[in-house]
Amino acid sequence: QVQLVESGGGLVQAGGSLRLSCAASGRTFSSSVMGWFRQNPGKERRFVAAIKFSDSRTYYTNSVKGRFTVSRDNAKNTVYLQMNSLTPEDTAVYYCALDSYATFISVSTSSYDYWGQGTQVTVSS
Repeated sequence: QVQLVESGGGLVQAGGSLRLSCAASGRTFSSSVMGWFRQNPGKERRFVAAIKFSDSRTYYTNSVKGRFTVSRDNAKNTVYLQMNSLTPEDTAVYYCALDSYATFISVSTSSYDYWGQGTQVTVSS
């Protein structure tokens, strides 16, 4: 069993930065992928970014490319999402999720086995 605990959300002004953390406890595998998703009330949960553990390959949705960076600290079993140049459109609840046995980075929520509790990110204009 894997547990994911997110932290780092909050309120920030447009143009500012936040760093989200996702600490994983339990067993993860070199084939795993950790993804970040976000969701607004009444909307679908959407893919933001992900990192593949085996080769640290990353993938981003177009709207965050060049602004967000996903990284991993193996020693701490923690994945980070550094978010820069934030805009009000980035406001959402952000979730990390683990795809335990991934052969590729999926953008679909159904591919991910474990989910964190979510952390609110609010960007004011």
